[in-house]
Amino acid sequence: MGSQRRPAKVLEDATLISANVLERSADISEFVRCTFIACDLQGTWCAGRTFAECIFRDCDLSLADLDRTALQDVTFERCKLVGARFDHCHTFLLSIAFAQCILDLASFHGLKLKGTRFTGCRMRETDLSDADLSNAFFAECDLGAALFDGTVLEGADLRSAVNYSIDPTRNRLRKARFAAEGLSGLLDRTGIIIES
Repeated sequence: MGSQRRPAKVLEDATLISANVLERSADISEFVRCTFIACDLQGTWCAGRTFAECIFRDCDLSLADLDRTALQDVTFERCKLVGARFDHCHTFLLSIAFAQCILDLASFHGLKLKGTRFTGCRMRETDLSDADLSNAFFAECDLGAALFDGTVLEGADLRSAVNYSIDPTRNRLRKARFAAEGLSGLLDRTGIIIES
């Protein structure tokens, strides 16, 4: 006789602030319409949990273990997500948005993130390889040393993004939008010299 699976404990419409989040929610496996404020969620706390229609505001999720984590319509605002491995999340119904976040060294490798919004984010050395970012919006994002390789950026808006280096021969850029002053980021690997 196999062990029976315990039903998931769900927390709905709650606001979890700072220190109380870990002890208040240790046995919760699903969060619905919850807001997390100024929480330190580094380490393994997020692994295997489901977050639906949640907001993380001013939280630190650097190096958070996102293995088997479900993120469904989740927004991160002013969060620190250094080294976060979004590519370890469940991909079913994956829907995320970022505003004024630090996403340095994060990984979105191979994910389907069509229409995802990145607003005012620092994304230095972020892995965007093999991701489908069709119609994504990178507003005022710093993409210094971000990895674009096999990335689908068709229809994406990078007009106000800076410091990117994207090889047009290794990425799909049809109808992607770039500002004229950002064209050097598309040509820097060709050896062409651009002078003003």
